[in-house]
Amino acid sequence: MHENGLLQNGLIDRKRELKISYWLIGISGFFLFSFFIAPYTIPNSSVPELSGRANYIDYMGENSWGNIQTEDGKSVGHNQEEHGGKFSWSELNPYAALIYGFGDLNCHQKYERSWSLNGNQMPVCVRDVGIFFGFFLGAIIWSRRGLNRWTITDSIISTYPSIFYESIYIRGRRSIAVWLFAALAIIPMGLDGGIQAIPYFNYESNAFMRLATGIPFGLFIGLFFSASISARPKYFQDDPSKVWLPLGARLIKEDIKESE
Repeated sequence: MHENGLLQNGLIDRKRELKISYWLIGISGFFLFSFFIAPYTIPNSSVPELSGRANYIDYMGENSWGNIQTEDGKSVGHNQEEHGGKFSWSELNPYAALIYGFGDLNCHQKYERSWSLNGNQMPVCVRDVGIFFGFFLGAIIWSRRGLNRWTITDSIISTYPSIFYESIYIRGRRSIAVWLFAALAIIPMGLDGGIQAIPYFNYESNAFMRLATGIPFGLFIGLFFSASISARPKYFQDDPSKVWLPLGARLIKEDIKESE
């Protein structure tokens, strides 16, 4: 935490950073490990081949969208009768219902994009497993290295290896360093998911690519959330001169406006 005899964030301790990281580690870790545990808390073959929609409730009950097909054949759900039978997560034990309900709301839950454990499709797809693993890893990294440096930009950079500091701070590339990190984390996942949506390319991502592109995205989101919650000017009495950055760099009003 010290460099040139000065605190890199101007504070005496990291109580706030640690508290936030522990909360995020706990929440993301609970869901991440639950994705693997929940399929084993219900009987084998309790979850058939699902195919829902993100940000919708598709499998809460037997009459939910994923289980039905309308008479006119125009407005259809997944019609589970053709894919191993109907599925209702509300009928599972409370723990499994919570995890599968969470997956139902947040994930497409497409069978061909998901792993199966204990004969049951997992609550979320492989990409979401990667995203949560990345988020979990990001929260752990924040617990070890993250510092409140007033701005979100400088707080995120606090987790970077120190070998990059000279290029970032002496050459004035703070914003570029964070935007580049964001691009490297988001673009691969966007391309992997976007190209397969275009029929012309005839491309279908595999489990490895979904996992490999989901992890860096989740890592960036985990660090961004940690930094966003931790970065608070009030802990410096709203005085940027009390923020000590690597290599003797100091915050100025223009830097603060740029990072807001």
